[in-house]
Amino acid sequence: MQGPGSNGLAQLQATMHAVELACTSIQMHINPAAAEATLLSLRSTPQPYQACQFILENSQVPIARFQAAAAIRDAAIREWGFLIADDKRSLISFCLCFVMQHASSPEGYVLAKVSSVAAQLMKRGWLDFTAVEKEAFFNQVNQAILGIHGIDVQFIGVNFLESLVSEFSPSTSSAMGLPREFHEQCWRSLEIDFLKTFYTWARNAAISVTNRIIESNSEVPEVKVCNAALRLMLQILNWDFRYNSNSTKSSINVFSAVARHDTDSPRGSECTLVQPGPAWRDVLISSGHIGWLLSLYAALRQKFSCEGYWIDCPIAVSARKLILQFCSLTGTIFLSDNGKMHEHHLLQLLSGMIDWIDPPDTVSKSIECGKSESEMLDGCRALLAIANVTTPFVFDQLLKSIRPFGALTLLSTLMCEVIKALMMSNTEEETWSWVARDILLDTWTALLVPFDSSGGKSMLPPEGVNAAGNLFALIVESELKAVSSALTDDDDDDYLHTSISAMDERLSSYALIARGAIHVAIPLLTRLFSERFVRLDQGRGVIYPTEILEEVYSLLLIAGHVVADEGEGETPLVPYAIQTYFADNIEADKHPVIVLSSSIIRFAEKSLDAELRALVFSPRLMEAVVWFLARWSHTYLMHPEEIKEGNSAHDQDHQLRLLQTRKGLLNFFGEGIQGRLVLDIIVRISITTLMSYPGEKNLQALTCYRLLHALVQHKHICVHLFSLDSWRNLAHAFANEKSLLLLNTAHQRSLAQTLVHSASGLMNSDASNLCIRDLVGHMVTCLGELSGKDDFKIVAQQPDIILMVSCMLERLRGAASASEPRTQKAIYELGLSVMNPVLVLLEVYKHESAVVYLLLKFVVAWVNGQIAFLEAGETAVVVDFCMRLLQLYSSHNIGKISLSLSSSLLSEAKTEKYKDLRALLQLLSSLCSKDLIDFSSDSIETQGTDISQVVYFGLHIVTPLISLDLLKYPKLCHDFFSLLSHLLEVYPDTVAQLNSEAFAHILGTLDFGLHHQDTEVVDMCLRALKALASYHYNETGSGRTGLGLHASGIMDPGGNFQEGILSRFLHSLLQLLLFEDYSPDLVSSAADALLPLILCEQGLYQRLGKELLERQTNPTLKSRLANALESLTSTNQLSSTLDRINYQRFRKNLIWYRRF
Repeated sequence: MQGPGSNGLAQLQATMHAVELACTSIQMHINPAAAEATLLSLRSTPQPYQACQFILENSQVPIARFQAAAAIRDAAIREWGFLIADDKRSLISFCLCFVMQHASSPEGYVLAKVSSVAAQLMKRGWLDFTAVEKEAFFNQVNQAILGIHGIDVQFIGVNFLESLVSEFSPSTSSAMGLPREFHEQCWRSLEIDFLKTFYTWARNAAISVTNRIIESNSEVPEVKVCNAALRLMLQILNWDFRYNSNSTKSSINVFSAVARHDTDSPRGSECTLVQPGPAWRDVLISSGHIGWLLSLYAALRQKFSCEGYWIDCPIAVSARKLILQFCSLTGTIFLSDNGKMHEHHLLQLLSGMIDWIDPPDTVSKSIECGKSESEMLDGCRALLAIANVTTPFVFDQLLKSIRPFGALTLLSTLMCEVIKALMMSNTEEETWSWVARDILLDTWTALLVPFDSSGGKSMLPPEGVNAAGNLFALIVESELKAVSSALTDDDDDDYLHTSISAMDERLSSYALIARGAIHVAIPLLTRLFSERFVRLDQGRGVIYPTEILEEVYSLLLIAGHVVADEGEGETPLVPYAIQTYFADNIEADKHPVIVLSSSIIRFAEKSLDAELRALVFSPRLMEAVVWFLARWSHTYLMHPEEIKEGNSAHDQDHQLRLLQTRKGLLNFFGEGIQGRLVLDIIVRISITTLMSYPGEKNLQALTCYRLLHALVQHKHICVHLFSLDSWRNLAHAFANEKSLLLLNTAHQRSLAQTLVHSASGLMNSDASNLCIRDLVGHMVTCLGELSGKDDFKIVAQQPDIILMVSCMLERLRGAASASEPRTQKAIYELGLSVMNPVLVLLEVYKHESAVVYLLLKFVVAWVNGQIAFLEAGETAVVVDFCMRLLQLYSSHNIGKISLSLSSSLLSEAKTEKYKDLRALLQLLSSLCSKDLIDFSSDSIETQGTDISQVVYFGLHIVTPLISLDLLKYPKLCHDFFSLLSHLLEVYPDTVAQLNSEAFAHILGTLDFGLHHQDTEVVDMCLRALKALASYHYNETGSGRTGLGLHASGIMDPGGNFQEGILSRFLHSLLQLLLFEDYSPDLVSSAADALLPLILCEQGLYQRLGKELLERQTNPTLKSRLANALESLTSTNQLSSTLDRINYQRFRKNLIWYRRF
C-alpha cells in the first residue's frame, strides 16, 4: 500500500476499495487475518494522509472511514517530528472541516473519531504552534459553538472541545510516546490560557438553547447541544486544577476546609473537591450561572413532573451532575470574608435541590411506589459534597434559613427513613436504600472524621448531637432486627455468615455517628448488652435462643468499633470523643466506657466454664469475643501513656482534664492488679479457643494473628506475661500438647512467633535465650529423632509423619522470623542444630512439594534474621549450609517440570515450583545483604568467604530451573531481576570471572528482561547494563581488562563468532529506543545505560547509525535523522566521562532526540 507518492486517482480508489473490503471481511468473519494485515499496512504506511483523506471523503463504508481516521492519527503521531509546519496545520484543519461539513451525518462514531484525532494532533503540536495559530483553530471552533452554522455544527463544536479537554487531562490523555514534561507543559498551558474560555463558550451555548427547550413540549434538537455543553462544563470542573488555585494552607478559612480531601474518607466516596482558584470567580460565582442552572432544572422538573422517565433522561442527569460538582467547589475562588460568600453559594444550591430529599418520608414512599430513585440519590450525594467542604456547625446552619431545622437533623431523618426502608425490604439484592445508606454514611464520615489529630473541629452542635443519638439508636435497632430476620428467613442466612472484616467498613461509620453522641451511645450499648447478659445468665441450664446470641454478637462488634480504633500498626489512642465528653467523670469504676468494657470482659470470662461454653459460646460468638478483646486491648490494656504539655493556659487546663480522663481509663486496666487480671483472662480465653474449638480456623486465626500477636507487640506487656501461670501453661501446651498439632500449620507458625517474641520481656538476654531454648527444644528433638531413624525413608511418607514434619517446620519458621538482637544467639543455635536434619528431609521429601516449600521458607527466614549478626566463622558455616542445600535441590531436579503432565497438573506443578524458586531467590538475596548490613566484629574475608562468588554460584544453580513460563509470575520475575540487578551493580568484577556457560545465562535473562512488559523489570535490567558497561569503560580506561572476552566476543564451539555483551546490548538498546514502544518513564534509565555502551563501542555506534540512514528513502527524514543521531552524542557539551553531570546532559539529549 503506497502513500501520496503513488500516481493518481486510480491508486487512491484501489486503496479505498482494499480498506473497504478488509473492513467488510472483518465484520463478516471472512479471512480476518488478511483483513487485519491490510488495515495494519494502512496504519504503518509512511505518510498515508492523502489516501486516508480520500477514504474519509469518498467511502460509503463507515468503518472504513473510521479506520482511515485512525491511520491519520497513528502516522501523524509517529512522523510528527518530520512533518513541515504546513502539513501539521493542514491535518488538523482537514479533521475540523470534515466534522463540521458532516455534522448531520448519522454515523456519530466516525465523527467522534475524527474529532478525537483532531484533538490529539492539536495536543501533539501544542508546543510547536504559535499563539496566532492556536487562535485561528479556536476561532473556527468558537464560530461553530455560537450556533451560526446550525444546531448540528454547534453540537460538533462542543463535542470537539470535550475531546480536546480529555486529551489534555492527564487521567484521560492518549499515549504519544513523549516524556511526562511534555504532557505537563500542555496541561499547564491549557489550564492557564484556554480552559476558562472553553467553559464560557459551553455555558453560553447551553444558555442560548435554554428557552427553546423549556418552551417545547417534546424533545428538540437543542437538547442535544445543551446536554453536550453541560457535559463539557462538568468535564472542565472535574479538571485537576493546579496552576490557577493560588491557594496556601495559611489562607484557608474554616469554610473552604481544604483539609478534607476526597482520599480522607475511609469509605472512598465519590466526592472530589473542585478548586479552580480566584481567576474563576467571575465565571462560576459572580455571573449568576448557578441560578440559571438551578432554574433550568427546576423548570424542566416541574414541566415534566408527571413523566417519571424524565428524571433519568440525559439532560436531567447531566444537570444534576453539574449541580453536584458545584457543591464541591472550594478554595480561594471564594473571598476571604469568613466564609460568607461560600455559605451563600451553598445555601443557593441547597435551596435549589432540597425538594429532591425533603420531606424524607414522602420521598421514600414515592420511590417505593415506583418513582426513580436517581434524583434522591443525587440529593444524598449533594449532602456528601457539602459535608466535604464545611465543618459540622456550618453544615447544620445552612438549612435553618429555609427550614425550621438544621441540616444535621435532615441528614439524620433522611438516613432514618433509608434504614426503615432497608428493614422493610429483606432482600439480598442491592436496592436504592443500600446505595443511599452508603452515601449518607459517607456524609457522616466526612463530617465526623477529625480535621487534625486533636479531633476538635469534628464536634457536633447540640441539635446535631441529638440527631446523631437518635440515628445511632435506630441503627442499633436495625442491626438487631436484621439478626432476627436472618434467623427466621431460611433464604437469608448470608447475613449470619458475613465475616467481621466484611462488616468493618460499615461499622466504622456507625462508630463515628455513635461518638458524635457518645453520652447516648455508650449507655445504650451498656443497657442492651447487660439486658442480654442477664437473660442468658437467668436462663442457665436451658437451651439458649440463637436470636439472643446473635444479638450479642452484633453488639460486641458495634461496641468494639465505638470504644476503640483499629490502630493500623500503631498503638491507638482513646477516641477523642470519649476523652472530651467524659472529662469530668473522675471515678474510674463509674466511667461509662469502663462499665461497658467490664461487662463485656465478665461475659467473655464465662466462656472458661466448660458447661456454659457448650451451651452459649458457639465458634461464631467466640470470634466476636476474641475480636473485641484484641481491638479493645490495643487501646486500654496496660497502655503506655505519654502526656504532651499544652502551650496556652486554656490549653493546659483542657489538657489537664483530658489527662485526668485518660488516667482514669488507662490506669484502671493498667499494670496494676486489674490490668494483670484482665491479661490473665485474655490468655486463658486464648488457650480455650485453641484447644477447645478444634477445626475452627477463623476463630483460631483471630486468636493467633490478632489477639495474641497484639499482646506481644508491647514490651511492658511481655514483662507481665511470663509472670502469669496461664502464659506458662500456653508455652507448655505448645511444646507438649498433641491437640495443638491439629491447628492449621500457619497458625502454629504464628503461635511459635508469638511465644518467641514474648521472651524479649524477660529481665536479661540470658533469660530470654534460655526461655527460647525451652520453647523450641521439642522441635529440634522431634526433627532430629525422625531424621535419625534407620527406617525414616520407609515411614516418611505416612500421613501422620508428613503432618508432624510440616508442623515442626512451620514452628521453626515462626521462631526464626521472631529473631531479635537480644534473642539472636538462641535462634542461631536453633538453626545450627537442625542443619543436618533439614538436609535429610530435603533428600527424603524431594517429591513432596509442600514439605520442600516449608523447608525452604524456614531456611529463608532463619538466614534473613541471622546473617547480619553472624561473625566470620558463623557466616562461613551458614554459607556452606546454603550451598549444600542448593546443590541438593539442584541434584534431584526438584525444580524441573515434566512436560508430559496434563495441562491442569502442569499448571499446578508450575505454581509449586514458582513458590520454591522464589524462596531460593529470597535466600540468595538474604545472603547478599551481608555485604550491605553487617553488625559482626570481624570481616568475612578472614574466613575466605566471598559472598558474591557464593551467590553467583547459587544463581547458576537456580537459573536453569527458571523457565520463561515461570517468569510470567510477577513476584518471581521481580525477585529474580531484582537479585540479578543487584549482583551486576554491586559485583560487576565477578562477572568477568564467570565461565562462558554461566555468563550465557546472565546474558539471556538480561535480554529477556529488557523486553519485558513490566517497566520495573526493564528498569532493573537497564541499571544492570549501566553497571556492566560503566565498569568495563572505567577499567579499560585504567589499563585493565574489564569484562575481558565477555566484552570483546568469543568463538563458540561451532566456530561462529559470538559478539560481546556490550556490542549485543548496544544494538538491542538502540533497536528498543528507535523502533519499539516503551514507557516514557524509562528514558532516564535508558540514557544512563546507553551512554557507557556508546563510549565502549563507539565504532559500532557509528556503523549502526550509518546503516540506519542508508535505509531511509525520504530525503527530509534522512537529513533530520542524521542531525538527531549526531546531536545525541555531540550537543550539550557532552564529554567522554561517566560523572553525574555528563549523565544528566546525555539524558537531556535523549529526550530531545525522542521529540525529533
